[in-house]
Amino acid sequence: MEFPSMTTDRLDLVQIEMKHAEALFTNFSNPEVVKYYGMEVMTDLSQAERLVSQFEDMQQGKRGLRWGIVVRKENRFVGTIGLNQLSKGMRRAEIGFEIHPDFWQTGITSEALQAVLRYAFEELNLHRMGAVTFLDNVASIGLLKKHGFQQEGILRGYLFQNGQSHDARVFSLLDSEFRLTKERAD
Repeated sequence: MEFPSMTTDRLDLVQIEMKHAEALFTNFSNPEVVKYYGMEVMTDLSQAERLVSQFEDMQQGKRGLRWGIVVRKENRFVGTIGLNQLSKGMRRAEIGFEIHPDFWQTGITSEALQAVLRYAFEELNLHRMGAVTFLDNVASIGLLKKHGFQQEGILRGYLFQNGQSHDARVFSLLDSEFRLTKERAD
């Protein structure tokens, strides 16, 4: 299967390759970026290279897709967004994303999220998109709610980071809700 690259008004959503490892390392070595990501801060470029390989393995195994977010005007790789836990048979996946702090509060993540949701519901014919966040990740929670996600509950001790377990909020968006939100926007 050819990787489904996409474009939006300001972004190119591209397949993540080894040439992006340094930009990935810049993001994942930043404590502010990984604060709510569920992983430890990267300390070596080889960790980012392994992450690129994991993204490739996930795609080849049809367990998920991860796009690099490139701001076209600057030709700058600023983060990633993707479908995790992809199950075409069950018609569901989980969305995940992170972005460099220089681009927080710019609408970039929202623009990328809308494109990936459209692809997931319209091209992959998924029925459900899930999302899991740390309890106090206000920015991600706001973004998910803006795009029609509804909180379903709290998962106790679901995330492990910095040597301890953390509770998490679980959200979902169904195909019918996405289509309704999209119709209102059009």
